[in-house]
Amino acid sequence: MKCPFCNKENTKVIDSRPAEESNSIRRRRQCDECGRRFTTYEKIETIPLIVIKKDNNREPYDREKIEKGIVRSCHKRPISMVEISNFVDEIENQIFNMEEREISSSRIGEIIMDRLKDFDSVAYVRFASVYREFKDVSTFMDELKKLLE
Repeated sequence: MKCPFCNKENTKVIDSRPAEESNSIRRRRQCDECGRRFTTYEKIETIPLIVIKKDNNREPYDREKIEKGIVRSCHKRPISMVEISNFVDEIENQIFNMEEREISSSRIGEIIMDRLKDFDSVAYVRFASVYREFKDVSTFMDELKKLLE
């Protein structure tokens, strides 16, 4: 690892500890040449994921889009941002564990809905109403009946 101050390659790790809920490692390093210290983070590299949209356009996976949708669904619900973030982590793990390079947005939506059913039923209905683009009350009622069964 090169020192960011003097660009020499002789550095040593003086401290390591888990970071970001054990998803990465924080390393404190010291340069053997100039003696200055700096911090690096080591994280598992994931394969880049491309999302295939309904119109067949492709775009890079964006965690924020999932998070925003779930935050909107959970509006005025007794659910903290920490719980939502953990929930999104679980969804993200499921998506990345599929080990595919491309995934359809509809598949992501189904994964979210499947998990939301058990997470919060009101959030599930809210998400479903947007995701499934309910056109009238009867389609909304059909979804509620499925949830109650």
